[in-house]
Amino acid sequence: MTAIQSRRPPAHSRRSSGQPAARNRIWDAGPLTKVVLAFALVLSAFPIYYMFIMATRTNEEAIDVPPPLLPGGHLGENVSRLLSTEDAYFMTGLVNSAIVSVTVTLSVVLISTLAGFAFAKLRFRGAKILLGLILVTMMVPLQQMGVVPLYELMVTLGWTGQLKAVILPFLVNGFGVFMMTQYATQAVPDELVEAARVDGASTMRIYANVILPALRPGMAVLALLVFMQTWNEFMWPLIVLNPDNPVVQTSIAALNQAHGTDYVMLFTGTAASVLPLFIVFIAFGRQIVGGLMEGAVKA
Repeated sequence: MTAIQSRRPPAHSRRSSGQPAARNRIWDAGPLTKVVLAFALVLSAFPIYYMFIMATRTNEEAIDVPPPLLPGGHLGENVSRLLSTEDAYFMTGLVNSAIVSVTVTLSVVLISTLAGFAFAKLRFRGAKILLGLILVTMMVPLQQMGVVPLYELMVTLGWTGQLKAVILPFLVNGFGVFMMTQYATQAVPDELVEAARVDGASTMRIYANVILPALRPGMAVLALLVFMQTWNEFMWPLIVLNPDNPVVQTSIAALNQAHGTDYVMLFTGTAASVLPLFIVFIAFGRQIVGGLMEGAVKA
């Protein structure tokens, strides 16, 4: 793989030449731009902040006028009530959503990168037709149109009420395949793949040593999007799962039906359902943004 390494500039030189300039361009924005962005940030963040504030209050405090804007001291009590309620099976919903979201995300990222590599860098008969069919699946709302036959299939297989009924239909994502195809086309030069072949690398070694390192920023973005979409999925789990084996979104719906006037319970459940998304973004957000900035500077 010496030819491959000789064609790659050092990682530190790529970062040092591009990222400081990008940061300087951001901070060179005018005062009006910064004020507008700060205002938009406050408008976007305040509902989330208020949701967490209400999760620390009591129902009497939640309906006070003016409403409280600082944390209270009842968070532990509210979380305990949420986890002990027998109407929503909230803890079961959190665990089920984590299992489903992680499984679907790993599958979509793996299959999308493999398919994207194949469509972008390998030559085989019918590639354009297959890619066109994938684009068609993105244009047609298959989940809404196919919910009846898909449910009949789950009944026939005896999978209703089981997590595999909400995992299997989403293991492949047309958008992910298309995104990775476009990303691989732009991020990996054909000369780099040809150099790897000249060095005697097999197709899978090219995928592992050449394609995957170049696709990491796109994979991180795709993983975050798929995880969020799967975590927030509501309609299909509501149809195919039982109330005693829910995902987190159907647990919140059950909370709304059983405790519609218990506002603190609803705020606490919603905050608990959003918290894993914050954790995922905090853990991987810097890598995602940094990878996108590096890719933008390269382009």
